[in-house]
Amino acid sequence: MNTESTAYAAAVEAVEAIGQVVATVEHAQQHKDPEEFLGLFHPDAIWTTAHGKVLTGLDEIAEFTRRVLPSADWDGEVTYEVVHVLFVRPDVAAVKVRQRYLSPGEESEGAPLYVMSRQDDGRWLLTACQNTAVVTH
Repeated sequence: MNTESTAYAAAVEAVEAIGQVVATVEHAQQHKDPEEFLGLFHPDAIWTTAHGKVLTGLDEIAEFTRRVLPSADWDGEVTYEVVHVLFVRPDVAAVKVRQRYLSPGEESEGAPLYVMSRQDDGRWLLTACQNTAVVTH
């Protein structure tokens, strides 16, 4: 196998692993499961909510998530879709996500950006994330 095909195979594998992290975010949100969600974060992660609240480090993210996620007020389906992956380095990716909340009679959308980092054990973790609500006029 040449270097180019090895690099391509590694990129495909990374995109699949990143997609699995986003699928786990979706599952955790659908089931309002804070522990599943929190297991996806780097210990030093930073998270900015759709309303601009900045959470620094897993302890702050966990306190907020455990308080808010179980009582989240959506009653319909929640979906997350990877729409773009940009590798900043082979072990760092900027991941654009389409987030949709579908309830009977209403729909809202978010456009999160997840910067993810691959750990020494091969896992991809959420490291610096900005959740942005999409406002339609």
